[in-house]
Amino acid sequence: MLSHWWQLWRQRREHAAARRRAIPDDLWKRTLVRYPFLQRRDPADMAELRRMTSLFLDRKEFSTSGGLRLTDAMVVAVAAQACLPVLRLGLARYDGFVGIVVHADQVVARREVTDDDGIVHAYDEVLAGEAMQGGPLMLSWHDVRCAGRSAVQAYNVVIHEFAHVLDLANGASDGMPVLPPELPATQWRRILADEFQRFVARVQAHETTTLDPYGAEGEDEFFAVASEAFFVNPQAMLAEHPGLYGMFSRFYRQDPAAERPPPRNP
Repeated sequence: MLSHWWQLWRQRREHAAARRRAIPDDLWKRTLVRYPFLQRRDPADMAELRRMTSLFLDRKEFSTSGGLRLTDAMVVAVAAQACLPVLRLGLARYDGFVGIVVHADQVVARREVTDDDGIVHAYDEVLAGEAMQGGPLMLSWHDVRCAGRSAVQAYNVVIHEFAHVLDLANGASDGMPVLPPELPATQWRRILADEFQRFVARVQAHETTTLDPYGAEGEDEFFAVASEAFFVNPQAMLAEHPGLYGMFSRFYRQDPAAERPPPRNP
């Protein structure tokens, strides 16, 4: 009885939030045109993505840096892309943080690493996005805005960083998100490790790969770049990494290669 009451209360709260942050029809249509990888064959999936996008906007706080002006189109673009990976997992996967900072372009971050001899090495790293435990999450608007065109290169900064959010949910950045009971952790580790090692060998051999070569940096980055490809260029990923694609389909509970509508004729 108590669980039934809680479910009703939560549904009413979400309904009120979705109405409060309703996305105008014209803005939603423009978002789908600009980012066609968001589209799905099933109208129910599209309605749920739009509802979740409204809930995301109600729960997260956006800010900008460097004088960038935040617009409705910008926040809807980020929110819709962020919601795509959790379309069937639920927004609770993102409850660990609130803040999202949008920069006009990529930023340079100063890094320091200590080697085995205790010597500190400083270097600059150019970032299009960054996710950290507890937030905030940083994104380059230039990269977000171009996501529709860069999908053919299997590149998407929003999905990449939110894949890191999923990865960090277990307390470590290791390519191991919180898995459903039907997907054993041993199987995940084995398939991810095997695919990663083969990918690293291809990158070192200077082969052309569907996945961003940056994924060779570690299994955490491999999970993130593979998640990008899974959602924005699924046919290419399926052809090149069928085993990994199948495991991701079980984890995300989606099959983008089958669920996306065919491209329109020019």
